[in-house]
Amino acid sequence: MIVELDKQSGSARKQYIGMVTMLDVVAHIAGDDGESGLDKKMAAPVSSIIGHCPEGLSLWSLNPNTSIMDCMEMLSKGIHRVLVPLDSNTENITGPELVESASAYAMLSQMDLISFFFDQSSQLHGILSHTVTDLSAIHNTVLALTSQARVKDAIQCMSIAMLNAVPIVEASGEGEDHKQLVDGKNRRVVGTFSASDLKGCHLATLRSWLPLNALEFVEKIPRTLLFTAATSTPGRELVTCHVTSTLAQVIHMVTTKRVHRVWVVDQNGGLQGLVSLTDIIAVVRSALLSGAPDLF
Repeated sequence: MIVELDKQSGSARKQYIGMVTMLDVVAHIAGDDGESGLDKKMAAPVSSIIGHCPEGLSLWSLNPNTSIMDCMEMLSKGIHRVLVPLDSNTENITGPELVESASAYAMLSQMDLISFFFDQSSQLHGILSHTVTDLSAIHNTVLALTSQARVKDAIQCMSIAMLNAVPIVEASGEGEDHKQLVDGKNRRVVGTFSASDLKGCHLATLRSWLPLNALEFVEKIPRTLLFTAATSTPGRELVTCHVTSTLAQVIHMVTTKRVHRVWVVDQNGGLQGLVSLTDIIAVVRSALLSGAPDLF
């Protein structure tokens, strides 16, 4: 979250001007500018990279009185986080709005809502006990990196496609363009490359790792003290499920592994699709609204 500073006192004025995500950072450093270009980009003021990812330009807030169902509606449309003013002046408004003026905010994320589902699993058992296939929670088209894609090319691809994370699949052989995203369907998943992998990465480390292929990069992370100290993510376990997995199992995976998507694979590890936090929220909300007897 970016706040403006009072030009005279230098203190934060609580005037929120935008949000910066790791995808903004990825988009900012993408390109073929060489080492000198990377140095310049990393020295840029953080406010200058707002807007690389469109979500950062539109800060939405939810009044504290907003119902969970209304909150689910917003977060099921791909908005990853919203602000909740702690001292709202609009008590009678219960829906979403562009950020209102307040002295302090809390942030509500998709992961917070999924964690709430996890805590309320006994109440939602009828829904969560269904498979992700039954609930149509699987997104069937997945773009992927090949295992031979370099980190610098992975960053460029994710920036262009505006993807926070992509699966890494086995390279198919000679003649494949490893600088482009490929259709990952039915290809064996061997890893995940995420924008959040760059958290805690010092400039010197990033510079030296850009020529590595993406799979080498993600395999280095759990062995590097810099990253294990900077992130709470346990290791680099590949988090996958099957078409027969229940929604409860998938929710358990995302909340305990702290991931934002789960790759759906067949018995041979071939990629079949993905289930994202957006998908989970959307299907739970749809099931609650439908009131179908077999879901309760």
